[in-house]
Amino acid sequence: MSTEQAEIEQPTETKQETPTGIFQAVGIVTGDVTFIKDDERNKYIANITIGQYQYNLLPLGSSRSKLASFNGLRKEIESTGISRQKLIVYPKVTHYPGREQQHRIAFQLVAFEPINVENSISKELNEFEFKLSGLWQFIPVCRTPCITVMKNFSDERLEYIKQAELASKVNFMKASHIPLIWKDTPVKPFRFNPKLEKEQQGKAMFVSIKARFIPGKDMFGFDSLLGMPQDEPPKYLKAGKKDKAEVLKSKLARKRQNTGNVTIKPKVIEKNQNQTGISSAAVVEKPKLKPKS
Repeated sequence: MSTEQAEIEQPTETKQETPTGIFQAVGIVTGDVTFIKDDERNKYIANITIGQYQYNLLPLGSSRSKLASFNGLRKEIESTGISRQKLIVYPKVTHYPGREQQHRIAFQLVAFEPINVENSISKELNEFEFKLSGLWQFIPVCRTPCITVMKNFSDERLEYIKQAELASKVNFMKASHIPLIWKDTPVKPFRFNPKLEKEQQGKAMFVSIKARFIPGKDMFGFDSLLGMPQDEPPKYLKAGKKDKAEVLKSKLARKRQNTGNVTIKPKVIEKNQNQTGISSAAVVEKPKLKPKS
């Protein structure tokens, strides 16, 4: 498989210090959970209300195993009537092309209490605390610097992306960019400078921190370091530029095709149904019948 199909990022051979840790973004949220049946798609959707703010609560995926916690939580709430729940979640951040448009945060459900797992993340973190480990940098579509969480490398994952379809492969290796407010940071977030040559750019540092989720602002605030910043990140996977461009091209082509297939029919309004505020040009009268002679 070519490096354009899947780029494997690993420490440089000249680096004496072996990178430690993994890329991750996981934490605890508590709030009122509601499930709603979407009859059209025959599935449930869920929200969690934290204070006065509501966020989408999503399953980890569509397979039976990944839906287990999601369906289990729904049944737990139905049987007990207790909607307020403490959850282990992954943050899911959606950024938009325009820098002026605010990103959106949702949460993917990992598990809910009671959690019968030894050394659970719920024993390490308090409510609304998250462990964030990734590349500390600015991204073009966000004014706030982010911790970029890449897909950790493993031989099993490498085998999967070798066999997966292009779109599935690129989506699997998609990075997550977590907006973070971090004052007095020991290392500056990396910012790409188009005026500099590649050798002069520098690079993003790998950081591991504890942060708190800030409802309403939809960001995370720095709490404490979990380890010293590293020049080299742990080994990770990322999609090649050509693959990402090809997937985007196909997606745009499908969007144009679907838009072209939509036909908007003009609305016919009878004369006696015309209401104030409707332009007479928009009213189509039925033809009048000629009186019989």
